[in-house]
Amino acid sequence: LQNPPKVGFEARQVFDLKVSLHVIEFRAEICEDDKGNRYTADFPVEVAQPVQYGSNLKAHAVYMSQQQLIPYDRVRDHFREQIQIPVSAGSIFNFNKDAFERLSEYEKWVKNRLQQSQVLHADETSININGKRRWLHTLSTAHLTLYFPHEQRGKIAMDEMGVLPHFQGIMCHDHWKPYYRYKCKHALCNAHHLRELQRAFEQDNQQWAVKMKNFLRKLRKKVESAGGSLSWEEQRRYRRFYCRILDKAEAECPPPEKGQPTGKRGRQKRSKSRNLLERLKKFRGDTLRFMGSVAVPFTNNQAENDLRMVKVQQKISGCFRSKLGARMFCRIRSYLSTCRKNGVSATTALQMLYQGE
Repeated sequence: LQNPPKVGFEARQVFDLKVSLHVIEFRAEICEDDKGNRYTADFPVEVAQPVQYGSNLKAHAVYMSQQQLIPYDRVRDHFREQIQIPVSAGSIFNFNKDAFERLSEYEKWVKNRLQQSQVLHADETSININGKRRWLHTLSTAHLTLYFPHEQRGKIAMDEMGVLPHFQGIMCHDHWKPYYRYKCKHALCNAHHLRELQRAFEQDNQQWAVKMKNFLRKLRKKVESAGGSLSWEEQRRYRRFYCRILDKAEAECPPPEKGQPTGKRGRQKRSKSRNLLERLKKFRGDTLRFMGSVAVPFTNNQAENDLRMVKVQQKISGCFRSKLGARMFCRIRSYLSTCRKNGVSATTALQMLYQGE
């Protein structure tokens, strides 16, 4: 047939990307009265310069720098080569600084919310600021994140962070001693205990460590299957079993003999296995707190997960060039992490920030 009838069509689609510069020009009308006086209409508040970068461009630059951890020079190259916009590394720094300043009220808000939390996760890690070893502290929940850089690792830094001195809930941590200087309840990270118990067995041949490791794992499954907490009678039964393991461990891992010469004053040195045993005995309530409350987790993985991207940043960049740069990173990442935990993407969060929302 020369002209066959059409019976339909077959469709194919190509999804592609077009990146281009978008310029919006604002014009303010000028009026003149019969005396020659001129009156100019107002520009929008956010349009303060004859030529300036828009909020979407700034949000995109901050996203690449602070969320994707791309160095300033590579972000600059992206804008020049992909979008043909000459954005300098200095401008990108200024965008980050602007976001940092806009988030000052957010930081006050998140500190207040963390103070009121039922359970708080705490951890810290070393960072490099201009070639010097410093510390980055984090406090977090399933819905909130706060990062804070400081020269010190202990209580002075945590006091300046402004949350723990006012916190009255349960703090989950890895038994870093300065945490115990705060008058709140404590819950110890059992993931750390499992690793230390494994070391005690593999390196010191401590048989009690295997029994305790298996006990904690079985107890975790029991608590999870019970919906997150056990009855009071069950808790008492498991505490007695816990204490029996440690009592029997005394014979296998005894303390050093009194009067044994050490060459130093003070407390006699213990092995790592003995220190672990004494900690599990002294802090058994904090170790087993997870079995009595749905809100208390078995581990402190929440804080460790929140610190993971900080370590990635250090591997990529090597260090922060200044204390201000570290503070900017911490505040912006705190905001982005909190938004992500509440179902808001980093892109949307930064757009909202620059739109004043």
